[in-house]
Amino acid sequence: MLTQIQGLHHITSMASDAARNNVFFTNTLGLRRIKTSVNFDIPDVYHLYYGDETGTPGSVLTYFPFPNSKPGTPGTGEIGTVRFAIPKGAATAWASRLSNMGATNLNMTQMFGQSRFAFPGLTVICSP
Repeated sequence: MLTQIQGLHHITSMASDAARNNVFFTNTLGLRRIKTSVNFDIPDVYHLYYGDETGTPGSVLTYFPFPNSKPGTPGTGEIGTVRFAIPKGAATAWASRLSNMGATNLNMTQMFGQSRFAFPGLTVICSP
């Protein structure tokens, strides 16, 4: 049994367009695509892995891009929000970066003494 991973290793989601998915996570969020493989059940579908520079467990998001896929129906066990931690004091710079890249409805708030902002589909929390 693996003992090195003490929590969540990664989250897998669906995407409708591999190129747009890659641009968002690499150019907009600055993550690295750390691995590309295939969906073992459907080998003609990529499995794209994004994470920090070393692929640290817990930093990894993976996507199966299914062309023309439609938004799913919310259900049991579905994750509703993905959160990213950023360095303390970086919220204004990140909000500006995301706004300059087309993010709308950025909403800056405080929760548990931490600055946070969100836009549809993404919440960013500033680390203490």
